[in-house]
This record gives sequence, structure tokens and C-alpha cells, in this order.
Amino acid sequence: MITRCPWGESTPDYVEYHDTEWGVPLHGTAELYERMCLESFQSGLSWITILRKRENFRAAFAGFEPKVVAGYGDDDIARLMADAGIVRNLAKINAAIHNARVIATLDTDLDSLLWSFAPDPAGRVRPATIADVPAVTPESKAMAKELKRRGFTFLGPTTCYALMQATGMVDDHIVSCFRAGQ
Repeated sequence: MITRCPWGESTPDYVEYHDTEWGVPLHGTAELYERMCLESFQSGLSWITILRKRENFRAAFAGFEPKVVAGYGDDDIARLMADAGIVRNLAKINAAIHNARVIATLDTDLDSLLWSFAPDPAGRVRPATIADVPAVTPESKAMAKELKRRGFTFLGPTTCYALMQATGMVDDHIVSCFRAGQ
């Protein structure tokens, strides 16, 4: 029998996500922009809601190509607000478009910027239980502060830490999980 992080066993969607994506190092501008957006849209909601709508989000946001989304205007915002397949929250939609525009102004690539906040894995203690997994870390606070300084919105320390976990910048699989350290 396979032992997973407890949250990763609750639904087939979570099993798949836990086993194949969460904590796996992810690189690429579109890929990281997608995760930034999805983590922002998740704020205040269950991750399963976002996970089940992910394909709809990808279609609605042009595969999360920042250059395309940066060009979205009022008609696109109206289209997104009418799209029941995504989370129709105007502040979050505006943040996704705004953040795409910020990516275009970066003096470094998004991948390098985000990964510069990944802590040294050698200095981390693997959580023994899910209760040991933090919601915020000094690194996620620093990431959120720098993203805000650069003009990004809707990316606070908690959202940044969830982004770090989802993209493998940190490995928070608990000690007994079969994915720990993979």
C-alpha cells in the first residue's frame, strides 16, 4: 500500500495531482505564470475547485501565455466574467491580466526571479505530519515582498508559499509519504 500526504488521498483528482505534480520542480514562464494565477484564484477557495477548473482556465487565459494575456482588454474581461468554467472574480481576473503585463517589464525572466527564493533543501527539515507544514516562510515573505515591489498583485506570503510547494521550490511531502525526497 502506498502512503501519501493525507490531503493527497481524499479524491482521485488529488491523488493524481499529489502523485504527479505537487512538489515536482517546474520551470518555464508560461508554466510558472499559470501556477501564479491558479494559486491566486484559489485564495479563499478549495484547491480542488481550481484543480477541477484548470482546463477551463487554460482555455480562458490562452494557455497562460503572458504575452497574450497582457493584451486582454475590456471585452476579454467581460468574456472571463461570463465564463462559468472559471472562478468569476473580477479582482482575481484583473490581477491575472495585470501580472501578465508586469512579466513583460521584468529585467529578468520569471523562472529566475521565482526560483531565486527557493530555500536550500539541505537546510530544510522534512515535515513529520501535515500539521508541521508551514503556511508561510521567510522565503515566501521575501518572494511576496519582491513581487509586490515589482508591481505584481494578489500574491501574498501564503499564496507565494503555496506556489513554492506546487512548483517544487520546496518539498513538503511528509516523512511517511512515498513522494518524500523524490
